[in-house]
Amino acid sequence: MKHMEKAPLMPTRVFVLVLMPILAVTLVPYYAFSVGFSAFDWSMGVLFAVITLHSISAGYHRLWSHKAYHAHFAVRLFYAIWGGCTIQNTILNWASDHRNHHKFVDDRDRDPYSASRGFWFSHMGWMIRDHKGGPDDFSNVKDLVRDPIVMWQHKYYIELVLVTNIALPLLIGYLFSTALGVFLLAGLLRLVVIHHFTFFINSLAHIWGSQPYSDGNSSRDNLILAVLTFGEGYHNYHHSFQGDYRNGIRWWHYDPTKWVLTVFSWIGLTSRLKRASQLQVEKARLEMQYKRALRQAEHLQEAARWCHHVEERYAQFLVALEEWATFKQEWYQSKKNELLATLERAELKQRYAELKKNVKFQRQEWHLLTAQLAAV
Repeated sequence: MKHMEKAPLMPTRVFVLVLMPILAVTLVPYYAFSVGFSAFDWSMGVLFAVITLHSISAGYHRLWSHKAYHAHFAVRLFYAIWGGCTIQNTILNWASDHRNHHKFVDDRDRDPYSASRGFWFSHMGWMIRDHKGGPDDFSNVKDLVRDPIVMWQHKYYIELVLVTNIALPLLIGYLFSTALGVFLLAGLLRLVVIHHFTFFINSLAHIWGSQPYSDGNSSRDNLILAVLTFGEGYHNYHHSFQGDYRNGIRWWHYDPTKWVLTVFSWIGLTSRLKRASQLQVEKARLEMQYKRALRQAEHLQEAARWCHHVEERYAQFLVALEEWATFKQEWYQSKKNELLATLERAELKQRYAELKKNVKFQRQEWHLLTAQLAAV
């Protein structure tokens, strides 16, 4: 990949990414003070923002880039149209870049928006210059080339952009309010805001936040970014388990995309929602806690004793987790076996409860140890 200072500028992208924000911060305030926006204008701005941001999150990202679930034709068409409205390139281009990002994350040359090249490069600098220096390579998205909706959007992308960003806001404004008012909020301002919210995942989400699952790359979990991006801010989890349809795995994690896809599955609009196993997630989290605990222990008096204690507790917790997860599968299978004797079923249930209790105990002991380390 060519270095940023040598790659030629791409005029269309400079207009969209540099000049449009300037127009937004000048025209929107001017119109607000000279004419004024109606409640309808603002509601259209919010509606377009919600629909397009969700379409990038659920469609471009989780559906097409990661194949994290299957979706009904109508859902896929909806996400293709409104994802295109964000002017973040076609599904094919977006998914190809994103798959390369995951495959080569933080590599200065092969990660298209590597955070190792700095905030501005990963935020938007990678888009305004022609770093590829040649035709697009879609060899990593051959599955998407066979998707008729993806290829339809790729063929008519410019038309979709013009209709959804200009014609539709103007028409809605003309019919129900003022054409320019709706266009400025649902078209111009919305587009600029959505761009930077999305770009924050490539930039800030690799700089600011926590790493509860892995420190093997620069990705971070960040609640504020999750709120701004419909749940995409749990980025450390996502890089650790990219095939999971969820980014926020707890029910209370702010991940509206996860909630929408779950509700859609209840009515048959989505299916085969992929999830990382609880054991995989628990082990990843424990591994990170273990690394940090060892680093803390190595700097204490009697470091050898503390390190041994950490290693012992870690091993005990890990064994408890694996035993519980293995038996959990057996327990679920036994519940399906109608011929299983009542007594045997009761014994399995008791064993499962004992293993689950042991996991809880080991977790408490582990947390107690890490708290002691922090207090020393």
